Amino acid sequence: MQITDDLNQLLDILPESIRTPLEQQEQLGSLVEVVMDLGRIPEARFPEGAKYLSDLPVSRNDLNYCIARVGEFSGDNRAGIEQTLHRISAMRNRQGEIIGLTLRVGRAVFGTIGTIRDLVERGQSILMLGRPGVGKTTALREIARVLADDLHKRVVIIDTSNEIAGDGDIPHPAIGRSRRMQVATPEQQHKVMIEAVENHMPEVIVIDEIGTELEALAARTIAERGVQLVGTAHGNQIENLIKNPTLSDLVGGIQSVTLGDDEARRRGSQKTVLERKAPPTFEVAVEMIERQRWVVHENVAETVDCLLRGRQPTPQIRTISETGKVTITRELPQPQGLPTVAAPPFGATGWRASGQMKALPMQNRGDRPGRRDRELGSEHKSFEQMLEESLYSQSYRGERSRGVDDEFAMGASGPNGEDLPLHVYTYAVSRHQLDRVIRTLSLPVVTTKDIDGADAVLALRSHVKNHSKLRQMAKNRQLPIYTIKASSIPQITHALKRLLHMDGDALEEVTDLSLFSQSGSEDEIEALEEARLAVEQIVLPKGQPVELLPRSPKVRKMQHELVEHYRLKSCSFGDEPNRRLRIYPA
Repeated sequence: MQITDDLNQLLDILPESIRTPLEQQEQLGSLVEVVMDLGRIPEARFPEGAKYLSDLPVSRNDLNYCIARVGEFSGDNRAGIEQTLHRISAMRNRQGEIIGLTLRVGRAVFGTIGTIRDLVERGQSILMLGRPGVGKTTALREIARVLADDLHKRVVIIDTSNEIAGDGDIPHPAIGRSRRMQVATPEQQHKVMIEAVENHMPEVIVIDEIGTELEALAARTIAERGVQLVGTAHGNQIENLIKNPTLSDLVGGIQSVTLGDDEARRRGSQKTVLERKAPPTFEVAVEMIERQRWVVHENVAETVDCLLRGRQPTPQIRTISETGKVTITRELPQPQGLPTVAAPPFGATGWRASGQMKALPMQNRGDRPGRRDRELGSEHKSFEQMLEESLYSQSYRGERSRGVDDEFAMGASGPNGEDLPLHVYTYAVSRHQLDRVIRTLSLPVVTTKDIDGADAVLALRSHVKNHSKLRQMAKNRQLPIYTIKASSIPQITHALKRLLHMDGDALEEVTDLSLFSQSGSEDEIEALEEARLAVEQIVLPKGQPVELLPRSPKVRKMQHELVEHYRLKSCSFGDEPNRRLRIYPA
């Protein structure tokens, strides 16, 4: 990275009593800011800590010396030094007099966005988040230069405080061929944003510090006109924006939705839930945790939806070494704290290259196997070959399923020694899903509408909590209550297995795919078989995540339920028609 800081020009505006001891500091090259408060000892702040610069407190003459050598302070109490990136911020008393100065060092760091350059080149709108001082403005400046000089786009910077392109009428060379529009007062930023689009025909708008509702609305208006946005906002993480009613529109806005009874029961949630209101203004979000460690949310809409539904997203963790090598890992949402899984090589594409399933060579039909095929041997069969062989072995698994029925015929009993079939009273559980599980797995279970003739109760957990009458009736009849979180096939299957004391190997090895298929078509069975093989051949034995082939939303839902049957987690990602499933180890 190449760093330009024009530090001498900042030192020239300091009084000699402060400048001389500052120049003697060994850490001068990493100076962050100089703080001068009236009646207090001046100090220099470095990344490692602060150091006092004098034994004498700052006087009004010292402040006036600095003020006379910088530009005029604007409405946000900021000024600069012409042709530099330094920022001088003022503190005033109640009469409007300046009683304190913060002299912030501005640096142009060329090459600082190597971590996310591939995202910048996609043309998607990018939102940068992070605490003050982490380098958001520096990254914004470099993104503007790369877009203008390397990608030859028309870039306009909305420079409210002259912090991106420096003070004065001539912008700093660090922004390259980008054009800069200055803003008279911070309150006018949203108007200048719209003016830039209407008057100057930009392909990219760069904005620093989106902080008001009007600015968020202007950003959405610009995005809907097809202009790429690159900006920063107040907040460390996406969760901060979701909770901020002023800026939540940047990530799609949040609204309260009342669900119908069936939908609430299906989700296993309350009837009133929070949902995303619209597509996000910014498609990509980057959380700048540290200068060399950034968290990337490639799909902001998917991340927000996960957070609103109480699930943890799986963002990328991008780090850059001292040699400039970018390493990408991905956080997995497991509470057990599994280590992050290494992501594919930087710049890889395709469903195999972007996931963790290795692209194994496929045996050519009618051709002799290649040398690489022979080296891999039988242990590393191609996934397609395993899938093809497995599809022809359906009848074998059907025979094993029938073996489960034989076990019941030999005199198995219910949870309290009842004779089979077991009579189950259900509450708020999908009758269609329940009958489907019982019929497909041939379980010795009969549903009943009369609790007096039941051997056990199966109910949704959220409904049992608020139904004291049901709990009391079950207690009086000494009936066990089995609860499930959601009325899904995997949840119902596991509950019935617990009811019948079948948590062992009796059903664990038997995965009847017709249980999860809706129409039983060949495409659905093939997709489910692909998911089953991925789980049983790679995820469970090797503890590696796997990415499946792109499927339709209907088929992906079936794959999700099959993965849940194995007590694993999965998520969909990517854009249609290439949206696909990723399965994570437990």
